[in-house]
Amino acid sequence: MKDVLDELAAVRRAMGAGSVPAGEAYTIELRRRYDAEIDDVWDAITNPERLQRWFKPVTGDLRLGGHFSSDGEEHGEILRCEPPRLLKVSWLYGPDADAWTGTSEVEVRLAAGPAGDTEFELIHAAVVGEPLFPTYGPGAGGVGWDLALLALGRLLAGGEITGHGEFEKSPEGREFGRRSAAAWGQAHLAAGGEPEHVAAAVEATTKFYVPDPA
Repeated sequence: MKDVLDELAAVRRAMGAGSVPAGEAYTIELRRRYDAEIDDVWDAITNPERLQRWFKPVTGDLRLGGHFSSDGEEHGEILRCEPPRLLKVSWLYGPDADAWTGTSEVEVRLAAGPAGDTEFELIHAAVVGEPLFPTYGPGAGGVGWDLALLALGRLLAGGEITGHGEFEKSPEGREFGRRSAAAWGQAHLAAGGEPEHVAAAVEATTKFYVPDPA
């Protein structure tokens, strides 16, 4: 359990504002350090064989201007690709980007650290309509990215999480989900969220990711 919670504490989270072609957006930002060379981290986030081990199976025309899809859910276009430092994609859910699913972009920036490590930054800018953001706040996407970065960290350390669904149902996975939702609540407060709204959003996010056992 301690290593999982240490991974959660390693991430710096922020909520901000940005824009995408669809309009004004809010951003969730995750920053952390990985004890791995920048080329190794870049390969882990762009190599389909390694992507499926920590994220999801990704297929498509994986080059600048090409389109990708991940396990029939997220899909989009590769907007920028500057190895080994910058990857930016449009990030859509389902066949259409409507008021419920929203439309968004994900950008990953890597910087080589002084000791053979890598500074990792992920920014997800999203236009999200009712009721997703008002109900869940930044935890709507933030908890999912926390889980992904945990899995990426384990892969880079020589291991991996097998069966994401199984992990999320385990005691340590459930505790991770609760603490991640709370951490995104703190980021929401720091960005000026109203305390009552933030508390309700954290509760809704926690119930979504950590449902009561059947």
